[in-house]
Formats: sequence, C-alpha cells, structure tokens
Amino acid sequence: MTSRPLEPQILAFFCNWCTYGAADLAGVSRFQYPANIRIIRLPCSGRVSPKFILAALREGADGVWVSGCHPGDCNYIEDNYYARRKFALLVNLLTFIGVESGRVQFSWISSAESTKFVRVVNEVTDAIRALGPAARFVKHPPQALEGQSS
Repeated sequence: MTSRPLEPQILAFFCNWCTYGAADLAGVSRFQYPANIRIIRLPCSGRVSPKFILAALREGADGVWVSGCHPGDCNYIEDNYYARRKFALLVNLLTFIGVESGRVQFSWISSAESTKFVRVVNEVTDAIRALGPAARFVKHPPQALEGQSS
C-alpha cells in the first residue's frame, strides 16, 4: 500500500471584486487546479482580520491564503494597503510563536487574471503540502486524536 502525499486543507480569504472574480473565471474557463482550498468571499482583503487567520490555524487548517486586488486598484480605495501592513505584522507574530512562515500566503490577483490564479493556487498548495500537516498552534493536533475513540 503506497501512502499518498498530504492533501492540505487551505482556507482562502478572497476579495469579492478581484481574486474571487479570477477564481470564478478560472472555473468558467474550465481550468484545472487543486481542490484543496475552501473559499471565504469578503468585500475586500482589507476586511481580513488577523484573528480570522489565527483562528483558522488554531482550528486545524494546514494553511491560509489571503488574496485581493493589486495595491492601488482597490475597490475601496486604500484598504488593500492597510491589509498589506496588517499582514506584514502578522507574519512577524507567526514567526515569533513558531508557525512556519509558508503556512500563510498572500497574493494580489485581478479579476481578469484567471491564469495567474491557477498558477498561484498551485504554488500555494505545493508550498503548504511541502510543510506537511500543521501541528504548531493547532488546538487539537492530529497525533493527539489518533488514540481517542468516538
């Protein structure tokens, strides 16, 4: 019996106006990409609270991906600039608490960039798969649950 590589669970927070549009266009265009992501559509990447990302990691997501409009092209004028600042601070916090930096990924994808979306979703999935299952900061690590019965 051959063991299959980890299929990571990735929670994605997408801007409604840009990255979500690119994901929709990729789907309509029938582009193939991994089905490892679960998308949460938000009005803007600036609305992603670091608490959302920390909660996703604590609840067992192997990775988190946040993506929105290119800086300067935000539908809400400057919100993605604020998001960029929050994410820079969050990466420092995650490093401090021992979470691998690659577990949280950020990107900027316009609604017309469906091919870029497919490329980035593959890169994000491969990067998180290479890290293996999340065990640090997870409320119930997988190895702790193995010995328990329902």
